Amino acid sequence: MSPAVGSAPTQADLLDFVRRTAADAELIASLPLDPEGRTWVRLEGPGGSEAWLIGWPPGTGTGWHDHADSVGAFLTASGALREHSLAARLPSDGWKTLELADGVDRERRLRAGEGRAFGRHHVHEVLNDSRDEHAISVHAYYPPLPRIRRYSRTGHILRLEQVERPEDWQ
Repeated sequence: MSPAVGSAPTQADLLDFVRRTAADAELIASLPLDPEGRTWVRLEGPGGSEAWLIGWPPGTGTGWHDHADSVGAFLTASGALREHSLAARLPSDGWKTLELADGVDRERRLRAGEGRAFGRHHVHEVLNDSRDEHAISVHAYYPPLPRIRRYSRTGHILRLEQVERPEDWQ
């Protein structure tokens, strides 16, 4: 199902898109894989969304980050990914260091065919913690990513380290 013409895609629309795209075996097989670093290809997402096909060599990950004001969805097409996330609404701006409360950590393993949608300011890290198997995933965001905020984490302390803009990764 696609969003109605002229309407912004919802989290459900994005999740439906990543599910359908991940089922395209020919597309998934076409992604070049690198044994050392992540690879990616930009896709045409629904309703003007930004979408990516991403290859994850064993032992790679994103580090802690969020997608600012974008909602999103991702789904593992092959292999398995692990997501660590925070079940807490963080201030959107104006802070550099934040002490996290107990009990905010969440973890989920997403095997081939499994995915999730998320709202604005969702802070997470995604990892391929396999020792020997690549993973491939499909991601979609709306509106197209205005920025990505990258964080470091030590215990309960989360630090804003960097703000990336589209020109930094395209």
